[in-house]
Amino acid sequence: MDEVLTALRKRWDASEPAGLATVVATWHSAPRQPGAAMLVAADGTVTGSVSGGCVEGDLYEVAGEVRDTGTPLLRRYGVSDDEAFAVGLTCGGILDVYVERVDTATYPELAEVTDAVAAGQPVAVCTVVADRCAGAALPVDRAGAATAVAAGRVGRRLVVHPAAGRTGTLGSARLDDAVTDDARGLLAAGRTATLAYGHDGERRGDDLAVFVAAYAPRPRMIVFGAIDFAAAVARAGSFLGYRVTVCDARPVFATRARFPEADEVVVDWPHRYLAGEADADRLDARTVVCVLTHDPKFDVPVLTVALRLPLAYVGAMGSRRTHDDRLARLREVGVTDDELARLASPIGLDIGARTPEETAVSVAAEIVSRRWHGTGTPLSATAGRIHH
Repeated sequence: MDEVLTALRKRWDASEPAGLATVVATWHSAPRQPGAAMLVAADGTVTGSVSGGCVEGDLYEVAGEVRDTGTPLLRRYGVSDDEAFAVGLTCGGILDVYVERVDTATYPELAEVTDAVAAGQPVAVCTVVADRCAGAALPVDRAGAATAVAAGRVGRRLVVHPAAGRTGTLGSARLDDAVTDDARGLLAAGRTATLAYGHDGERRGDDLAVFVAAYAPRPRMIVFGAIDFAAAVARAGSFLGYRVTVCDARPVFATRARFPEADEVVVDWPHRYLAGEADADRLDARTVVCVLTHDPKFDVPVLTVALRLPLAYVGAMGSRRTHDDRLARLREVGVTDDELARLASPIGLDIGARTPEETAVSVAAEIVSRRWHGTGTPLSATAGRIHH
């Protein structure tokens, strides 16, 4: 767990109230991203940071007041007036910070959350941070301006797990369902964000601002084969929120200059790299693998490893002829029919793709479809719920 969650759990276990300030939205060159937090304990101890020093002095006082009164605040810091340098951001960015009292009464789900995080299990915490219908407007664009949160749903919390299960409520079953769907999407991408809803979960509404803190690392996409199609797939993977690795055994092709969108470029034999990542426990059930090497001496060994791991997606590029030859070679080395059934080959959905960029869209669509159990059918030809 990070230091703020660890300190918060310690105070919570001791039944000591604390003030928690969390960045819930940013604009421009803000110094910290949503999810950054600062804890102010009853003894004055501070853990964490929300801006790297710009506004911590003011928030120290605010968090102490909220801890004592129990009345949450949604506070905005920027540089839009003459007092900005006193309590604002000199970098030109804007932060919205939600400040709340945390104790066993206001946050009964904390043990569930911290236990999941400590165990390496993804979990999302969804908190209503503004309720327009209760008379609490969102903060105005003015440095240091604060909005005392009125009654209503502010402070209500919903804890969402990735596959099934949730705890708490935001005040409406339909709202809970809508936020659960969106929170699982953010959790799958390892993203934290503030979302807007109507009071009954309408996605076009803006009555409620719900902050979704996703406690999960970004899922991994590993692309084998340093070819032009791999560069396009790496860009698509990064756009979808994956931490992208491109791996190839040929150092002349596997270079940072050729794959600027990738988080890392590795020179290694694909099967050896993948087996090493599995042994080091750096893969999980969200990991996707795209084999684009077009060469049996690379394809067969790495697919033999990949198809025996509990990964979200394993796809391989090639023609129908290449696919048939690949299946025969995999069977020869002992890959079972059940394992072969997990292989997406030829890779991607049939959208008529030709260029590397179009092919990357095809691959990305298939990955998303498998993640959320979509059919790949045009929505105009279906009925019922859009979100599965």
